[in-house]
Amino acid sequence: MRVAFVSSETVFHHDTETNQRLQTVLELLRDAGHEIHVYCTQFWDGEHSTFEREDITYHGVSVGPDARASFLVRLPFVLAASNPDIIHASADRPKQVLAASLGATLARTPAVADWYGHGGLPTDRWRQLAARSVDRNFVPSELVATWVRKLGVTERAVDTFPNPIDIDRIRSVTPGERADVLYARRLDDGANLESLLLALAEHRTRDWRATVIGDGPERAAYEQLARDLRIDDRVTFAGTLSLDDRIAAYRGAHVFAQTAERCVFPTEMLRALAAGCVGVVEYHANSSAHELVEGWDRGFRTTSEDELGDTILDAGELEFRDIDDHFATYDRDDVRDRYLTTYRALRESAGIF
Repeated sequence: MRVAFVSSETVFHHDTETNQRLQTVLELLRDAGHEIHVYCTQFWDGEHSTFEREDITYHGVSVGPDARASFLVRLPFVLAASNPDIIHASADRPKQVLAASLGATLARTPAVADWYGHGGLPTDRWRQLAARSVDRNFVPSELVATWVRKLGVTERAVDTFPNPIDIDRIRSVTPGERADVLYARRLDDGANLESLLLALAEHRTRDWRATVIGDGPERAAYEQLARDLRIDDRVTFAGTLSLDDRIAAYRGAHVFAQTAERCVFPTEMLRALAAGCVGVVEYHANSSAHELVEGWDRGFRTTSEDELGDTILDAGELEFRDIDDHFATYDRDDVRDRYLTTYRALRESAGIF
């Protein structure tokens, strides 16, 4: 299948969560032998309009990210000339979805919009038009699906595709040192690590050890809070770790705690749960993390800081595991097959075979 991805910016412009998601999807399809083309603004040196990187063709629709008007004007005609089987556009910028939709009309092929919603989704007119202009809207979680439906589309126009994980890779990594509680996230103003530290401090007389993975502007403040709470000797701030090192930590941990206030999809938490951790989630309105543990016998949801500490103790009473097959449906191969099934169904609905 020839798939055209549309995003004025890629991970090679800015390494954001939204761009990482799109890169993950196109690499999934590439690895299955599909022909992948990315229509973006140019991020490479030289005057050539295309750039090959790891079996993916990047097309410079305009010369740079500041040339947005040029990108939007040229995009429909460039897409129409490329004759793709499907057009998959990032909805990070709604106007590029509208341009991609016009290109799909000219090319007589379906178009989908991928909404990640990091930071929320305003219900402005451009986003409403974008959501209604495509054949299907893709989202990572029910949280984002709710936001997209508020743009005026029906439930049938929205499909949920979680961020995938590599189950085989998780199995192949040797478990790391044992930890009772683990937290992993960028330590910024939405991390809400203080909830976990305060909960742990309530049980400082018990024998436990916790690990915090991640770095960011709030790290020093959190380290100071651990000292103020007199638990700094039992909380290890591990900083930024490679993926394999994070997986090793997850396989060695008993409980994974998710307290972040904002999270459209908890990819690191999913890896930890697949690596055997018991999941404890502090509910927040702008976080989808609770969706992973609903209806699961090794998952707990709390609604307040007061509950968190006791819930972590309850979670610690469950059996220790270093792998959990419950999350096998989130594997890369399964998620990729779901994308392909949806692409083909959209083509069939449009009378294209």
